[in-house]
Amino acid sequence: MRRSFRDAIVGFSLIGGVVAFAATMLWLRGVRIRSNAWEITANFSDATGLAERSPVTYRGILVGYVDEISVNPENVQATLKIDKKDLLLPLPVFAKVVKNSLLGGDVQIALVSRGKLTYKNPPLPSSEECYKKGILCKNDQIKGEALSSISNLASEIGRIVKKAEEEDIVTNLVDSTKQFDKTQKELEELILQAKQELIRAQPTINELNSASEHLNNILAAIDNPKTLNDIQETASNTRSLSKKIDSLSGEVEKMMQDEELMNAVRNVTIGLGELFSEIYPAKTQR
Repeated sequence: MRRSFRDAIVGFSLIGGVVAFAATMLWLRGVRIRSNAWEITANFSDATGLAERSPVTYRGILVGYVDEISVNPENVQATLKIDKKDLLLPLPVFAKVVKNSLLGGDVQIALVSRGKLTYKNPPLPSSEECYKKGILCKNDQIKGEALSSISNLASEIGRIVKKAEEEDIVTNLVDSTKQFDKTQKELEELILQAKQELIRAQPTINELNSASEHLNNILAAIDNPKTLNDIQETASNTRSLSKKIDSLSGEVEKMMQDEELMNAVRNVTIGLGELFSEIYPAKTQR
């Protein structure tokens, strides 16, 4: 009887230890047995390292776990169980596969929200009114980002190199470099020619500067009140002289119209010509 009782105690202890260990492991993996959990689906192109029961976090806080992973030809779908019924994530939201530490460790999913709440009292994600408030709701599907790794990086680099070979980017880059060198050489020649033209035009520039200074001096002299007074007097004298010349030309015109005076002047001119001919006879050639 005592042995049976002792064996029962040992058996119950083992069962309790197994249950406690299992509960501890489930708690560490993010599993929560609650009735208020709600589900969302994350679609990944590559879910390397992700497994069922992987933790789901938001800003470093554990909010759920991966309940199920299904694979189809298009992508990998992970069903996420969210334990927090009041978790409000403004859209857009995406799921990112990350390591739980900088040194490696288990893979987990981090929810990232890029939106802002636009309502003061938004409904809970599991309610029917949630779909009209711009927040992540129950049964929504979100985009997933794969874990960045060396293999993924090498694959991406290989894809880029292959695409570069297909599009002959290297040859185009070499041709562009040669064209750039040619353009740079032409630009240097143009700059050198511009310098030579500037040196050639330097005397003209100096003359223009000298003329500009002379013009400034003239303008400064004209701006002098004494000079302005002299110019006004000269203009006045010029007008007076012009009037006298106009008057004299009128008198000369009247004299030219007098026939008797013109005949007399003509006779005097002829007489003077004959007088000079008699005084200074022309020498005859021998």
